[in-house]
Amino acid sequence: MNPTRILFVCAGNICRSPLAEGIFRDIAAKAGRADEFDVDSAGTGGWHQGHKPDRRSIAVAARHGIDISRQRARRVVDQDFFRFDLILAMDEDNLTDLRDRAPASALGKVHLFDAFTRSGTQDVPDPYYGGPEGFETVYAMLFAGCSMLLDDGTGKTCGS
Repeated sequence: MNPTRILFVCAGNICRSPLAEGIFRDIAAKAGRADEFDVDSAGTGGWHQGHKPDRRSIAVAARHGIDISRQRARRVVDQDFFRFDLILAMDEDNLTDLRDRAPASALGKVHLFDAFTRSGTQDVPDPYYGGPEGFETVYAMLFAGCSMLLDDGTGKTCGS
């Protein structure tokens, strides 16, 4: 069975998307399903390419037993639209950027994280300019969404 390939996307790939990647990897591993997925994260902008996630994202992940410190930021590349089965944008701005770049054949793969995972329309807010409490809020949103993504609540699960 080929793994389901999921790409989480935010603006700079240092706060939300690496946290989503780490959370999803962790819950998939704890469910014994890690081999069913190929998970990555990227940013629509390239300002932080090669950098570690934001120290506050690393810290909130660590508080929840997840190590994302080895991840490195990268920018979305055209090949991502062909490589991944599902591309989840953290907010409407990144969703628009992705849809503007995506070839027509890949538009069905690109979704707002909240709309796809929690059937909502809420952006996952960028915690970069705030304090640690914003990172906890984002963690909680991402954990809930990633949990629903792993088991979509319809009796079938992502990857099966």
